[in-house]
Amino acid sequence: MGLMDKLRGELIDIVEWLDDSRDTIVWRFPRYQNEIKMGAKLVVRESQTAVFVNEGKIADVFPPGTYTLETRNLPILSTLKGWKYGFNSPFKAEVYFVNTRQFTDMKWGTQNPVILRDAEFGVVRVRAFGAFAARVVDPAQLLRELVGTDPQFRTEEVQEYLRQLIVGRLGGALATAGVPLLDLAAHQDAIGRRLAAVLTEELAEVGIAIPKFVIENVSVPPEVEQALDKRTSMGAVGDLDRYTRFQAANAMEAAANNPGGEAGAGIGLGLGMAMGQQMARTMGGGGATQPAPAPAQPSAAQPGAAEPPPLPGQAQWYVGVGGQRQGPYDLGGLAEQAGAGALGPDTLVWRAGMAQWQPAGQVPELASVLASVPPALPPQ
Repeated sequence: MGLMDKLRGELIDIVEWLDDSRDTIVWRFPRYQNEIKMGAKLVVRESQTAVFVNEGKIADVFPPGTYTLETRNLPILSTLKGWKYGFNSPFKAEVYFVNTRQFTDMKWGTQNPVILRDAEFGVVRVRAFGAFAARVVDPAQLLRELVGTDPQFRTEEVQEYLRQLIVGRLGGALATAGVPLLDLAAHQDAIGRRLAAVLTEELAEVGIAIPKFVIENVSVPPEVEQALDKRTSMGAVGDLDRYTRFQAANAMEAAANNPGGEAGAGIGLGLGMAMGQQMARTMGGGGATQPAPAPAQPSAAQPGAAEPPPLPGQAQWYVGVGGQRQGPYDLGGLAEQAGAGALGPDTLVWRAGMAQWQPAGQVPELASVLASVPPALPPQ
């Protein structure tokens, strides 16, 4: 400090601070030899508090306003009388300006994940980050516990301490909140207010309060995120059966648009068959799931068979008599009709599989039946 600074310190008696930074919490007024003279004017502006330290002890705390300081130091004369102390006055006085506004540009985040127990997902690891605001509420306590004699105490000197304190309380706040993992986003504000109150109470011993605490995001490990994405996708799909049919229809359309591709044709054919089966089941059963077929009955040749299998069904025949359809008859019934004279070689017959009615004598299958037809009576 040069001669002019020394003289200015002796003559200028206005003590004030015009803050040109955004991160200074405490600033000590620079005065030559830390000598605040008798009658000096102290100007404290809004969002400031001045702490007056006289002879090494905190003498008073001044809120915003203009004050006249009375010290044991006398202007100029005190320095001249200080010759027996090496021209240094033994009566020291200092003024510390404390910024009491909110410091809102403070960030926090978890370097390591916090382990929580969730009712739905079990034990999960979460990370979180956000921002918070800090404010000095007890300037004298702040000087005693954190600042000391630091001429310029900045936010970077206390931010790491606050971050560690926040991370240490975050796990307990999330665990005691009783909020499921999927509902944390809806309760971030409430958890933030609870953390702000807890941190303010704990920081009271150093004169700092946390008026605002913001949780910007709570994240989980990538594997948990993938599981959540799958669950969300399943919920968005809804009816899996309808979704499968929709996907199959899209694949068939894509294959039809690419008729030259063998793979596309094969996929389209397979999906088409699957779709056809699905549509048949839907139309036949009203969309309900078809029951599984009953298990086959054991044959007589199989060990433990209770009864022989049923006989295969016989063909059913219809007979045209006098322009009227009669039947159906099996082969035994046709033999009875032939024995009664109602069935002859010229009688029209039909069964499933025949294109049209035919005379019985032209159907090879009925040769044995017509053999039982009695011959015509001899003329009398």
